[in-house]
Order: sequence, then structure tokens, then C-alpha cells
Amino acid sequence: MLSILIPIYNFDLRPLVRDLLAQAEGVSEPIEIILLDDGSELHFREKNREMRAWAGVDYEELPQNVGRARIRNLLSQRAKYDYLLFMDGDSKVVRADFLRKYLGKCQPNKVLYGGRVYQDQPPEVADLHLHWLVGKAREEKSAVQRQKKPYHAFMTNNYVVPKAVQLAIPFEEKLRQYGHEDTLFGLQLREAAVNILHLDNPLEHIGLEKTTEFLQKSRKAIQNLVFLAQAYPEMQTRLLQTARRLQILGLDGFLLRTFRRKAPKWEQKLHAKHPDLTTFDLWKLGVLLAEMQNDKGPDLNL
Repeated sequence: MLSILIPIYNFDLRPLVRDLLAQAEGVSEPIEIILLDDGSELHFREKNREMRAWAGVDYEELPQNVGRARIRNLLSQRAKYDYLLFMDGDSKVVRADFLRKYLGKCQPNKVLYGGRVYQDQPPEVADLHLHWLVGKAREEKSAVQRQKKPYHAFMTNNYVVPKAVQLAIPFEEKLRQYGHEDTLFGLQLREAAVNILHLDNPLEHIGLEKTTEFLQKSRKAIQNLVFLAQAYPEMQTRLLQTARRLQILGLDGFLLRTFRRKAPKWEQKLHAKHPDLTTFDLWKLGVLLAEMQNDKGPDLNL
């Protein structure tokens, strides 16, 4: 009935898989768990190899890193059941009925998205505050909120999809680095008239990143966004819409010059214990305008 598919990259998945196996024992439908390691560091692989002996778990290590899109396509191809549950490895199950809730809603030609939450309180480590703040404010939304714009609100961290749909709409393997594969997949689902049903069935994102790494990944995501916007002009995100509006108004040059001048100060503010989202949004907009103009901008010392 359900194939749980989890790509692994530098994370200990044993607690997550233990929780999933415990829930699988409480349902009547057949469930398999397939794990593919995408070139993790040795100490993570040594921990996760323990799961090779676990019943109901198929664990394998790829000989080299193939990227976020390719590994998800490989997982889809290996699954034996009709419905696929994709999860990010840096996740934590927060509902005792997590699997049961998905199993009760599976339908042909319908994607289910359960959502994402973050810990309630800011992390003790100040350098994790930016990632937590962005996630809490921008990603943690109820099913009712997400259903208003079902394709825009879709993410790939926690969703169920009929296998036939996933194989017909594989992830774009030209995207090797982090970012916006979910934006493209949501667009392709809309164009294929595949409905998305949003549920309050979240996973907690526990893989918070320090600000330097978070900004590096944000920049990579923006680079992917520029690539995708060129290939798919119909793609829309708030960031793209803002940049295009500035271009129409002739204000993009002013913002880009401001970005080049103030980027170091903005970065310093984002590393503070209490970063603000306005600074982060301005930083992202500056990075996007620089990438759109094929101008990498200043060395941001990320």
C-alpha cells in the first residue's frame, strides 16, 4: 500500500525510522521503508548501517552523490507499492497517528501534503535563530492556510503521491544543488491537473542550520530559481514577482546597488541573536537581482 521513501545526507535516521516502524505495526496496510544514502560522511553512514538488519527497512548507500532530484527519482523507481510517502531525513514524527492519517486519505490522482512545523521556542544556540525564525514564520502554516494556494504552498519534505503520478512527473535532474525542486514540482502538478489536498499532518524540521550555512543554501536556492524561471517563464514565487515588479518600475538597479553596498551590514544583522525577516528578504532580493543580471555581486564571505 505505502512505500516510505527517505533520502539520507549527513543525518542519523535511526530515531525517525524507529518511530515509523512503531506506527507501521499499528496499521493493517503493508508498508515498506526505503532509505538511500547520497554520499554522507562516514560517521553518519556507520550509524545508519545498523538499519540494514531491521525488518521492513531497505537501506543502501549510493557510490557517489547524485543530488536531491536524482535520488528522489531513484527512490520512486525502487518502490513496490502504489502510494509513495516522501520525507526529508532531518524530520521528527509529532503525531501518533501520522501514518494512519495519510493512509485514510490516499486517492488516485491526488497528492497529500502534511506540512512542516518547528520547535515552539527559539533554539538555545543563537546561530540557529535565523533558520528557526524563517521556518516558523514562513513555512509553519495550517492546512486551511495552505489550501488557499495549494500549489504555491507545496513542499517536498512530507507528502504522499500515487506512484503513477510521481513516475509521470519525475524531478528535474538538472537541479543538482539545493532549492526550488518543490516549486517546479508544484507547477508541474498544477499543469497536469493533479489536485493537492493539504492536511494538518506535519513533520517537525529538526535539522536547523547555522546562519552561514543557511545563507549559503539560500543563495543556491536562488540560483536554482533563476535557472527554473528561464526554463519555465510561467513560474511564480513572491520573490520573483517582487524582482520583476522592480524591473518594470526601473528600480532594480537602485536595489542592486544598495545590496552591493550594504550586504556585509545585512549579513552581520542576520548573524545576530535576534535577526529580522525584513533584512533577510532584502538580502534575498539583492541576491536574486544579482543572479538575474549574471552579476554575482560582492563577496559576501558566507
